Order: sequence, then structure tokens, then C-alpha cells
Amino acid sequence: MSTITAYETKAGKRWRAVYRKPDGSQTSRRGFLRKRDAEEWLAEHVTVAKASGSFVDPAAGRRKVGDLWPAWIAKKRLSSKASYVESLERAWRVHVAPRWAARTIGSLSRSEIQEWVGAQAAGKSATVVIRNLGILRGICNDAVADRLIQANPCDGVETPRKRRRKRTYLTAGQLFRLASESGGRGTLVLVLGLCGLRWGEMAGLHVADVDFRRHRLSVVRSATMVGDCVVVDVPKSGKGRQVVFPAILDAPLRAQCAGRDGGEPLFPAAGGGYLARIAPNDRTKWFWWAKRRAGVPLDLTFHDLRHTAASLMVSSGANVKAVQNQLGHASAAMTLDVYADLFDDDLDGVGRAMDALLRREDVAKLLPQPTVSAS
Repeated sequence: MSTITAYETKAGKRWRAVYRKPDGSQTSRRGFLRKRDAEEWLAEHVTVAKASGSFVDPAAGRRKVGDLWPAWIAKKRLSSKASYVESLERAWRVHVAPRWAARTIGSLSRSEIQEWVGAQAAGKSATVVIRNLGILRGICNDAVADRLIQANPCDGVETPRKRRRKRTYLTAGQLFRLASESGGRGTLVLVLGLCGLRWGEMAGLHVADVDFRRHRLSVVRSATMVGDCVVVDVPKSGKGRQVVFPAILDAPLRAQCAGRDGGEPLFPAAGGGYLARIAPNDRTKWFWWAKRRAGVPLDLTFHDLRHTAASLMVSSGANVKAVQNQLGHASAAMTLDVYADLFDDDLDGVGRAMDALLRREDVAKLLPQPTVSAS
């Protein structure tokens, strides 16, 4: 049973909707300017919602956003890599919590969230903005599932488009000059630039992961920086893979493995253990000085060496499926999307191959002749 009653305030008459929740307890919603407003709210949010099973107690929306964060991040810890969880925790602490932690979940509106996203986009990368919104959206999704709010206020919020960073591809000559100038890290550089491993995958290799008979590297773990520590986890794809290395790496890898235990990291840190990733533009580190001596672009990153490997594979004639498997992409479509520019460059080669095929078939004499209309 629901009723609507009037009451007096200093600002004039207001209306109150009194109703029972599904559990039988009585509650009310106050502050309506018109009786009609109270009736419409009661019909939409109580009568229809109770009948459809979608009723949400307005009082439930008083939970603070910050109170819902621990359960959401705990869920992420179960399904995500430590490095990703660390990035989420940092984004919450720096960007999301200062604005939203103290707010009640039911008070959030799409318009103010859109305004927040727009303000961030003015000074932060699209990746950062999208991650920040993703955290708030995930918390609100949980609130919807727990019947704290009826709908997610983040739905419909527009985000900035990601701008793909211009990649640097080295030629084979540049790559080997860089390796030569990298001293004891030269083999490491060649593994990244010829095999297409991510840094963490390279750092996670053990001596026993090198199969010299089949020229394969077993990528079964990733040693990734999380804060100030190296954390060993599964590769980014969530599963291991076999990666081929060219014969030219046979001798350098044999030297790297010589006299060492199979369980040791293939490329250990100076004091032993897994190698920590360094900032590629740190002028106090070996990589920056190797780039300078080799005469390659100084903005080159370690991930650009992975891109270089992809470029060399495509140039050598490898098909997209082989490149996908080597790089550990989820699908060939993903490889084509990431490296569309490389396959576009190969269109001239496709044209030349087609021309050669058609010449062998001697089909030129069968070309249709143009029709000339009588004047």
C-alpha cells in the first residue's frame, strides 16, 4: 500500500510518498514540489520496479564510493596480473579517490562524470583517462548488481580517442649496430629485436628455456616490474608459447648459457636474480648510451625492438599467422590491426608477385578489348 501526503516547510507545501519495500518495511521519499511528481516517482520507482523485481531501495545509494572500492579491487586481484592491479591501485589513489571516494554512490550523475572525464582529457593521455573511468564504471557496475543503484551513471560517458604512438622500426643493420654497442647486453638486444619478445618475457627466460636443436625459446613466464620489485607471473597472454630464434643467434645464446644451471635466468641482473627493466631514456643507463653510439633514434624504447622484430618478420615474407604466433597475439586480426602499416608496405610485393604469376600463365593475349562506339 502506498500513499502520498502533503506537509509544510518554510519554502511552502511539499509532498511525501510513503510506501513499503519488498521486505514489508515502510519508508518514504520526501521533497516533491507537486503531488503529480510524487505519483510519477512512486509509479516508476516502486510499483513497476517491485512488480518486475528491479526495486532498488533509495537508502542503499547512500553507500560511499570509497567503501565499495576494496571489494572491487579484491575481485581484480583474483583475475589480473600483479602489474595491472598495481596500475589500478595507483590510478585509484591519484586520480579517482580524490574526486569520488567520499561521494555516495546514489548521488553520482552522468553529466558530472562526463565533465570530470573532459577535464582530465585536457592534461592526461587517453589511456590514463580511460583507465580512471573504467575504475569508477566497474565500481558502479558492482553497485547495480548489488541493488544499490538502478543504473550505472557512467553509461554513455564519452572518452577521448587513443592516439597511437609513432613507432620506430630499426633496419637489420641498425639493430646489429645497437647490439654491438650494448656490450654484455648485446645478446639481450638481439633477442628482443629478432624474436619479438616483450621485456618481461625476455627477463623471465631461464637457461633451460633455450632449445638449440629446434631453435626455440620457451616463453612460459614474465618477470615484470611492480613498483620497485620484479614479480614473476605468466606471460601477458596468460599462457606460454614457443618462439623461434634465427640461426645467427645460436652462437651468442650458447655463450650466454655456457656453464650455467638450467634454472638460472638467461639474462640475470648484475647481482643475480631477474633483471629489472630500466627507463629507456635514462642517460645514466647502458641503453641510452648504446643508442647514441649506434646512431639510432634516441627515443627508441625496448618495446620498439619488439616492433622491429615484427617489421623484419614481415619483410622476410612471414605470413600474418606466423607473426601472430611469434609475438603471442590473441589473434591474427590483432596482429593486422597493430601492424597494419607493415602489411600495407608489402602491397608492392603482392603486386609484383601477381604480375609474375600472370606472365607465367601468359594470359595477356586474353585481355578484353575496349569497345569503341561508332560516332
